[in-house]
Amino acid sequence: MKIIILGAGRVGSTVAESLVGEANDITMVDLSASKLSLLQDRMDLRTVAGNASHPATMGQAGADDADMILAVTGSDETNMVACKLAASLFNTPTKIARIRATNYLDHPEIFSKENFCVDFAICPEQILTGYIEKLIEFPEALQVLDFASGKVSLVAVKAFYGGPLVGQQLQELRQHVPNVETRVAAIFRRDRPIIPEGSTVVEAGDEVFFIASSRDIRIVMSELRSMDKPARRVMIAGGGKVGRRLAEALQHSYQVRIIEYNGKTCESLAQDLHNVLILHGDVTDEELLESENISEMDVFCALTNDDENNIMAALMAKRMGARKVIALINRGIYVDLMQSSGIDIAISPAQVTIGSLLAYVRQGDVVVVHSLRRGAAEALELVAHGDASSSNVVGKKIEDIKLPKGATIGAIVRGLPPGDAYRQDLPEEEKKHISERWNQAQVIVAHHDTVIEQDDHVIMFVVNKKMIRQVEKLFQVNVAFL
Repeated sequence: MKIIILGAGRVGSTVAESLVGEANDITMVDLSASKLSLLQDRMDLRTVAGNASHPATMGQAGADDADMILAVTGSDETNMVACKLAASLFNTPTKIARIRATNYLDHPEIFSKENFCVDFAICPEQILTGYIEKLIEFPEALQVLDFASGKVSLVAVKAFYGGPLVGQQLQELRQHVPNVETRVAAIFRRDRPIIPEGSTVVEAGDEVFFIASSRDIRIVMSELRSMDKPARRVMIAGGGKVGRRLAEALQHSYQVRIIEYNGKTCESLAQDLHNVLILHGDVTDEELLESENISEMDVFCALTNDDENNIMAALMAKRMGARKVIALINRGIYVDLMQSSGIDIAISPAQVTIGSLLAYVRQGDVVVVHSLRRGAAEALELVAHGDASSSNVVGKKIEDIKLPKGATIGAIVRGLPPGDAYRQDLPEEEKKHISERWNQAQVIVAHHDTVIEQDDHVIMFVVNKKMIRQVEKLFQVNVAFL
């Protein structure tokens, strides 16, 4: 696939790094020639220095025959104009824009074909907020990822001494939770993947990825480790875009405090967030943290725009007694270093966001992509099309499907409405019908004799990203069927 990426920032460079390794033809566009030079030294891609929203620059980048434009510059306006130009001048099939301002996102008609021609609008802050919300809802988890419009969850937990399953074989899980269907999709032990089998023994310290119906995940988690009490008190360091969004989402369910250094930002937060305590100060001020009873906080989220401040604030909060600390860290090398520090969860915004972009790049009908283990692994939701004669998976038992090494099928969701059924512009009666259909959809935890049917949503875990292309081919139907 020929893809033009506009913007060589963290999101753009992370996406490029992921796609270059999958035999895509990538061209990167940015105003900074020095940024492009650094990327070209590391990756096999073309670069064009220039303004991403200028027709001449886009033409030089090869927009005439590009399959996709990913407009992820730091400017919403540049991204939207670039998509409009790609549609009007170059007839580019797929146009994706990074949009950060809620004023634009609140009016989706702006992105229509009659206006800016944005096929898909991605808001990193919105994605991050939802991601962190889940970690606060399930304080024992390292990751909580949704599939099938929230019907199924994939959860990563660290197995600790004292958990009923530690030291026992996976096949005994059913004995512990006889009324719940679940499957362990993968285990990472000392940073190395282990393909789980019935005889696999869970060790303390293992990072265990299990999949289950969303309503059952708390029950299964209790089998892998002792459960913490639900979080009630949340302190957020940084009142920027992510901090503000998170506080707004949490304010009616949790006791929320924000520490923000900028006085004017504090005034703005106080005007908009009526159920949140706004504190003006430095997030690394030990006296301030102590005076605000940091030791009583269930979750401390360091979400400023400064990696070093986030790391220091999170480490201090943990040392002073906060139960769980989360730090937003942009630099990839810092994220790797912090995994073994006192910080419970180090989040890379680019890695969290990239899955939303990859879903549009993957071949076949890929609904959801989640990047895992800092990009080393992926979890995908694919729709099975065709019939027994035209498909490699439809009508076949899972044990008879030739899965690439390192790929496992965790669950199947049967009877879901089609993807476009969730549009907000549908009549209320139709929305009600879609909701009923979603409620009736069946979650099937995969076993060796499970048969995949047409239009099933198949949730897969791939521990080696090099196998992604083989997985995509597996779900593509023969041309004769189309």
